[in-house]
Amino acid sequence: MQSGWRVGSLFNIPLFIDNSWFFVVLLITFLQGSDPEWKTLVGPLGAYGAGLLLALLLFASVLAHELGHSLVARSQGITVKSIKLFLFGGVASIERESKTPGEAFQVAIAGPAVSLALFFALSLVGNISVLPVIASRIAISVAQTNLVLALFNLIPGLPLDGGQIFKAAVWKASNNRAKGVRWAAKSGQVVGWLAISLSLLAFFFSGNLSLLWPALIGLFILRNAGAYTRMNDLQEGLTKLKVSDATVRDFRVLDADMSLREFADECLLQDKQATPLYFAASDGRYRGLVSLEDLRQVERSQWETRSLHSIARPLLEIPHVGEETALVDAIRLMEQQKIDRLTVLTPADAVAGTLDRGEIVRALAKQLKFPISEAIIQKIKQEGTYPAGLQLGAVAQSIEQA
Repeated sequence: MQSGWRVGSLFNIPLFIDNSWFFVVLLITFLQGSDPEWKTLVGPLGAYGAGLLLALLLFASVLAHELGHSLVARSQGITVKSIKLFLFGGVASIERESKTPGEAFQVAIAGPAVSLALFFALSLVGNISVLPVIASRIAISVAQTNLVLALFNLIPGLPLDGGQIFKAAVWKASNNRAKGVRWAAKSGQVVGWLAISLSLLAFFFSGNLSLLWPALIGLFILRNAGAYTRMNDLQEGLTKLKVSDATVRDFRVLDADMSLREFADECLLQDKQATPLYFAASDGRYRGLVSLEDLRQVERSQWETRSLHSIARPLLEIPHVGEETALVDAIRLMEQQKIDRLTVLTPADAVAGTLDRGEIVRALAKQLKFPISEAIIQKIKQEGTYPAGLQLGAVAQSIEQA
């Protein structure tokens, strides 16, 4: 779920603002409204009004920057979920990445290109002699901010646009998207630590609190560069797995000629498994899935005379996937159909096992060699949802489909 305040939409893209946005708007309004030169030009009340206008125009510039990314991404068929403005600027949330390094470069460069265009346009406006002095000051200030926004974002480290460009370049040179992400994320970590170190060093020698601002930005870059690394690891781990790596034989095979009464008495009343799965078979062949929902549709008076075969759903008509299917595709299928479990079939269309979110997480943990407790696995199975910090449905969706 998207956090923050929804304030409308642009080009059918939902627009949100974070609580921190209000703090920055008030801070800029106060600082500019307190400027003696601005008070001399338009008076105390006018100075604060001009400060508020400047703050709103600065965030409008950030919004235009993010719209640049968003509209280019949408031209590539990528869904843009939202744009959010917050303390450090803005971020466009897109459904997936571009399919080629060239397209990734186009999306990345679009934001800085918009900011540079605004810099040149507002610089021209600010130097028009007929404008009131305060209007000229605001235009030039916003122009300079757009220049800083463009140049800062071109620093080659994720999550900055320059990091996305660097990623696209490495991706193009190596034909390996994951390598591009790793290099750009490491570059972002270097940038983050450098910003923190220089900021703290400058503050130590000067005592100027404003010099701590780059350290906060460095922390933001460092955190997000780490997030890119983790996401890249998850994507790589998932793409290396097949359905067979997460399949378990968590089911029972019953005689298809068994009566519904025998099934109810011998299995349903005695089976302690929380979510049992049954398949009917006869003459060495699977006849289908036996579900409790289908049993309940039959009048109890018919349970003595009807067999499991009569209510078994053919395997190819239930949600299923093949053993050799990519695990990513199975995850997408589960999310699309909003189901907790898939039946896994062999190449001969026999039942190989079942697949659920708990086993998917277990297989991924084994692949990436990170520990996860059995209690967590069982909780995932029971609730049918991934842990908050491991939303594999979204991760699978972000991986380019072949």
